[in-house]
Amino acid sequence: MWFSEQTVRVRAGRRPDRGNPDGILDWSPGAVDRLALPPLNIQPRVQNESTEPERNPVITGWRVQSDEGVDLDVTARDRIEWRGELFEIDGDIARWPDPLEGGVHHTEFNIVRVTG
Repeated sequence: MWFSEQTVRVRAGRRPDRGNPDGILDWSPGAVDRLALPPLNIQPRVQNESTEPERNPVITGWRVQSDEGVDLDVTARDRIEWRGELFEIDGDIARWPDPLEGGVHHTEFNIVRVTG
């Protein structure tokens, strides 16, 4: 398996909100935190088209995996920038345990892009 894909984790900042003491997510360019991730393996996972009365969305997904022994600073609320596109994380982050040495063996998660 090749781990050669360059990505950036994009994490929303927070801005004050009267009704929410923790603030709300702020995806504006000046508020986000960007972190270059180590080289990853990214493979196609799913493509789905659905017909709605006012649009025809196409949902394309990929499986992302870190190399052995590599944990990633990524949460399900983050976004991933890859090949000039911004992707949503689809579901939870899976941190596979190392059965022999403990700790994280590798990290996996799914990303999706919706167009149309």
